[in-house]
Amino acid sequence: MMGFIFQRLGYGILVMLGVVVVIFFLFNILPGDPARMMLGQRADSASVAAVKKTLGTDKPLYIQFASYLNDLSPISFHTPGKNSGSFYYDTVKYGAPLFSLASKTHMLAVKYPCLRQSYQTRRNVSELLYESFINTFILAIVAMTFAMIVGVGLGVLCALYKNSFVDRLSLVFSVLGMSLPSFFAAILNAWIFAFVLAHLTHLNMAGSLYSVDDLGRGEYLDLKNLILPAFTLGIRPLAIIVELTRNSLLEVLSQDYIRTAKAKGLSPRRIILKHALKNALNPVVTAATGWLASLLAGAVFVEYIFDWKGIGLVIVNALDKYDFPVIMGAVLFISVILIIINIMADILYGVIDPRVRGIGD
Repeated sequence: MMGFIFQRLGYGILVMLGVVVVIFFLFNILPGDPARMMLGQRADSASVAAVKKTLGTDKPLYIQFASYLNDLSPISFHTPGKNSGSFYYDTVKYGAPLFSLASKTHMLAVKYPCLRQSYQTRRNVSELLYESFINTFILAIVAMTFAMIVGVGLGVLCALYKNSFVDRLSLVFSVLGMSLPSFFAAILNAWIFAFVLAHLTHLNMAGSLYSVDDLGRGEYLDLKNLILPAFTLGIRPLAIIVELTRNSLLEVLSQDYIRTAKAKGLSPRRIILKHALKNALNPVVTAATGWLASLLAGAVFVEYIFDWKGIGLVIVNALDKYDFPVIMGAVLFISVILIIINIMADILYGVIDPRVRGIGD
């Protein structure tokens, strides 16, 4: 089992290295000068040269790549500063080292990975992503919880009343939910529930988890702003969960042990809840895990349309301002989330089914 776990971890590290290489070279061959982006197009050549030297973009590409890897690595190497006898370690950029060893010519530091600084705000990218990820995490969890509860309930109802009006209506809803683009669904929901029916719902067309008080008393928690983006984000996984639950439950209900339970005189409710539904939820949980990973990665269109201050909104704003460090950091952050969740899912499958890790038949 340990060999299987280490194998999956090794695959994840290789995938992550590939993502780092692609991201770095992709964004470094794109047109645009970071120094000009920071200073403006009217900046003089001396100022541009000074900023390039600070960013390290005046060096050859392979040296820039080595420096980028050194920033990302939790174990990094540093050399003494030019005008100081002590070792140069940028605590503003990296934060205080967790552990360090120094000799006369080199310094080895154990630190948190550094995603560099934003060209526009000059803030550390890791801080921006951490702040925005909390909002995205809350949004994704609420959306997935809504999709699971409503989706499983509707799926059970459709399975119990197969080919009824409810069942056929749910099929239409599932097709629409899976085919409706996220940006269109967001605009449609905002227009209907926050504009046309605003006098009934009292919902806002845009807003994040915290709103600013009109009386100048600072920010306050505004949970109603969570309703529309969570509902919009949960539509597609809800549609899939309804169909998965329905089909899986119908298959389980045709098994011999269900007929045996009926012959013993067990109530339909007990048969569904205690025997059938537990086995029918395996594919549903698998699908929900994949969807949660996608939602955590950032719902770009939904967050942008509802002005929800999550990773999606950060990415859109960074693209609009050509803020490459933020974009690169966000893509890396999303990649790490997806890789970790996939590794955990592979390990869980290996624990449940020995055939996945090559043991048994």
